[in-house]
Amino acid sequence: MKYSAQSPNKQKLHPSGVTLVELSVVMSILIILVSTTTFSVSAYKNWKVGLEAGEDLKAIYQAQRLYLADHPTESKGNLTTAKIIPYLPDSYNGAMPVINDLDGTPLVITITEVPPVFANGYDPSPPNNNGVWDAGK
Repeated sequence: MKYSAQSPNKQKLHPSGVTLVELSVVMSILIILVSTTTFSVSAYKNWKVGLEAGEDLKAIYQAQRLYLADHPTESKGNLTTAKIIPYLPDSYNGAMPVINDLDGTPLVITITEVPPVFANGYDPSPPNNNGVWDAGK
């Protein structure tokens, strides 16, 4: 039989449990991680909208170039939506793409300029004065 030299009434030096300071540290780390993730998701959504808008502008530009290649004597100032829709990729189902800004407001595309630009000069990516949404690059 083993005999222990410790007294059964002796208290532990390190009581088990979690202190308020430890809980505060863990909670603050979790809050920082959640806020960082929320900010990153918002930036990703804006990037995705910019990428889609840039791809739509590229498709319109390609359609303009294809139309002008088939009609070399036509001026780019005479381009209309009806003239370039047949030259858009099949994924657009015979309609002009609708491009929205970051707030969801539809933007007007000036197709009489090659490459196409937004009528109000909207451009969230630098340089902000060229009217081309190239945020997806």
